[in-house]
Amino acid sequence: MDNQPNNPLHGLKLETIVTKLVDYYGWPKLGTLIKINCFTSDPSVKSSLKFLRKTPWAREKVEGLYLETFSAVNPWLSGKD
Repeated sequence: MDNQPNNPLHGLKLETIVTKLVDYYGWPKLGTLIKINCFTSDPSVKSSLKFLRKTPWAREKVEGLYLETFSAVNPWLSGKD
């Protein structure tokens, strides 16, 4: 049974979310939108994933930005391609 049928992020990997945000905004802009060091100081997807997996408040911000960006602006970029 599916635990999260109404969760728009269900089935998306955190790596996909971070990668799409970086592709869309770039590291500098992403670092201004979400002020965390892993986006501003020598950023990489790998270091960001490590931080976000152990920091729930930061992950929530990243997931929220993803939903704002791709659900409202580009619904077809929901990540389920």
